[in-house]
Amino acid sequence: MHSLIIHMPGSTKRAANVEHLLYSLPQAEVVEAVNGRAVAADHVENLHPGDLHSPRYPFFPLSPGELGCFLSHRRCWQRIIDAGWDYALIVEDDLSLDPELWRDALTLIGQQASPESFIRLPAKNREGPANQIAQQGSSKLFLPKVVGLQTVAQVVGRAAAQRLLAATEALDRPVDTFLQMHWIHGQQIQTILPNGVSEQTEALGGSTIQKRKTGSKLAREFKRSLYRAQVSARPQKA
Repeated sequence: MHSLIIHMPGSTKRAANVEHLLYSLPQAEVVEAVNGRAVAADHVENLHPGDLHSPRYPFFPLSPGELGCFLSHRRCWQRIIDAGWDYALIVEDDLSLDPELWRDALTLIGQQASPESFIRLPAKNREGPANQIAQQGSSKLFLPKVVGLQTVAQVVGRAAAQRLLAATEALDRPVDTFLQMHWIHGQQIQTILPNGVSEQTEALGGSTIQKRKTGSKLAREFKRSLYRAQVSARPQKA
């Protein structure tokens, strides 16, 4: 299996962790992250105000960081296709690993991944299974009812990458939020938990995705709760 590490070259606080990941992950290489601020004008015709898909996304416009993150993942999907790999591991540069649990997760990936796969390795245990597919040690591969957020680590197959690229020529919400929408992109999303994955975001200088908050906190929480309820009403089914 090949590994792709998304990293912005100017992010010096994360450079040491990237070097560690290059040593720790199988057949790893760095993919230069897209600078969303630098390319925003080039994508203005492909950006929509949260209304491209249902349910409507209430926190548009995308910030430069969110745009750059989405385009960075699209760059990795294209790399998998161009290389002709069956699948690859895509991680972000604040990834940290617990070796024992990570070994079990890697064994499951080796047994179960294919060109059709999209397997999440989330840092937070917030997903309930629609059904369990396989188990190695304490690590379980399952189909979650509702796909979780964040994209710190995932295994993406070549066919899945093609499917997702075709579905994201136009954007209207962040990449993790879009990936929840299996009814739009048609890609089954699986999850491995526990998996040994955690994030070092704060220790490495904080999030690289900053977004200006508008409106009152109460209004934002209401919109967030309503949106989550609309997503939860469309669960993945075994």
